[in-house]
Amino acid sequence: MIDEAQLLEQLKSETYKNKAFKALLSLYKERLYWHIRSIVKSHDDADDVLQNTFIKIFKNIDKFKGDSKLFSWMYRIATNESITFINKKAKRLQVSNEEVQNLAINNLPSDVYFEGNEIQLKLQRAIATLPEKQQLVFNMKYFEDLKYKDMSEILETSEGALKASYHIAVKKIEAYLTHN
Repeated sequence: MIDEAQLLEQLKSETYKNKAFKALLSLYKERLYWHIRSIVKSHDDADDVLQNTFIKIFKNIDKFKGDSKLFSWMYRIATNESITFINKKAKRLQVSNEEVQNLAINNLPSDVYFEGNEIQLKLQRAIATLPEKQQLVFNMKYFEDLKYKDMSEILETSEGALKASYHIAVKKIEAYLTHN
């Protein structure tokens, strides 16, 4: 297993960049896919966003300063690409971001890659009622089990604010699930 510093050095080297990028892909592709999927919901959309994310990572790896972990930097790119995707889709369809998310959730049962049941669908509907930031925090903590420290680097927010957002999100989801 290659460590992050070595991988970063190789990613910035013309000689090893392609090989190192393949290693980066195999290390993070699945985790980033599921992170993106938790935001955009659809498998096909998640695949598109994942591809855009890795293109952006490849093109901008030389700009990575090392102020955060490489993982956090890539998650931030994946998060921003996902939000940009939703914004563009909403604009193209001339609807709100919330409507884009509701459409995606309503299409989940017909998504061959969705293995959830009615309870998971209800949870997804509950999450969709949250403001964007709370959705991100809830998904990252609940589904991905990220530490607040890592989330803080990814979302560029204090750990205290993230804990408060998560707590509020959980309360809103509980209320939604008990009243719907």
